[in-house]
Amino acid sequence: MKDERGIYYYPDPADRKTRVYVMQVAEEVHFRIWRNDHPEVWDRHGWVPFTAIEQAARMYREMGRDSDPMLLYDISVAKVLLREA
Repeated sequence: MKDERGIYYYPDPADRKTRVYVMQVAEEVHFRIWRNDHPEVWDRHGWVPFTAIEQAARMYREMGRDSDPMLLYDISVAKVLLREA
């Protein structure tokens, strides 16, 4: 899907409040979150390269945290959306 912010997908199809936007920067996919109920998230957090997301996920696992950032960021979906755009 696409709107004025760019190309996006819903990480949870049942939750239409959260969108994950994707864009290609050189050879890497970058992600950015937008939440309908927390629009400040868009303003506070810029575009994040997928390699940084993978690194954060590794750190979360090493720290024993329950949350997994990889659940929001789907590189396969992002690549398909960017290819079709």
